[in-house]
Amino acid sequence: MTALLTASAPLVQPFLQHAVLAGTAIAAASGLVGYFLVLRAQIFTADALSHVTFTGAMGALAFGYDLRIGLFLSTVGIALLFGTLGRKARPDDVVIGSVFSWILGLGAFFITLYTTSRSTTNGHAGVSVLFGSIFGLSAESASLAALIAAGICMLMLLIARPLLFATLDEAVAAARGVPVRTLGFGFLALTGMCAAEATQAVGSLLLLGLLAAPAGAAARLTDRPYAALALSALLAVLETWAGLAASWVIPRVPPSFAIMAAATAVYAATFLVRRPAARTRLHPTTTSTGV
Repeated sequence: MTALLTASAPLVQPFLQHAVLAGTAIAAASGLVGYFLVLRAQIFTADALSHVTFTGAMGALAFGYDLRIGLFLSTVGIALLFGTLGRKARPDDVVIGSVFSWILGLGAFFITLYTTSRSTTNGHAGVSVLFGSIFGLSAESASLAALIAAGICMLMLLIARPLLFATLDEAVAAARGVPVRTLGFGFLALTGMCAAEATQAVGSLLLLGLLAAPAGAAARLTDRPYAALALSALLAVLETWAGLAASWVIPRVPPSFAIMAAATAVYAATFLVRRPAARTRLHPTTTSTGV
């Protein structure tokens, strides 16, 4: 009886319930968005947004606003800026690198402003943004995060088919009337929102891993786009649960690290899996008699 109570103890802890609620929804959204980032070769965009989240959050705190306002305004705004400067809303490395450098400098300014004027009100805010604070989410914050992440999932599923078409064959999709540029902007906006949400779970330093690792593993395990999309979301959720469980069992292990360790382990394990070779069709030139 004691063992049963001990095993079920995590389920009755409010902070863990909040973490599972928010973490599950955020992970699912990250898996869906991350798969298209991998497919569209836009992982560098997510890398840049991981730094934008810190700059945006610290900017909001420096001027006395809620850090979530800074997170969403900065990530969505910069993501759309990437699309505006890039070709057909698919930013190239030069555009991202240029904005990246400016954002880092602005972040240094905001953190200096915050630490010299307002850090006494919330001295741990910078650390929370960098490394995540999923165990510190209130019921209200967790519910809001889950709702936003669920909305991102619904929108991603809604645009998945035309976005896949535009990703695999942009010219043909445009010729067929698919709004390629609008889809590109919409996807970048959703990527920005997802980056802002993922920051609460794993922090700005590690959010790239949550977007890239499950999607990369799914892409290695199957060539079927919709199966890979579902698998990416599933892996992200399972890895988040595994990380939360590991952090509960070993309190010294931060949940963000545990989640990323699980994601990295799964991705590394895909290199040990041998995918079946594609079957080649034979086109015999002889008759059935062998002549």
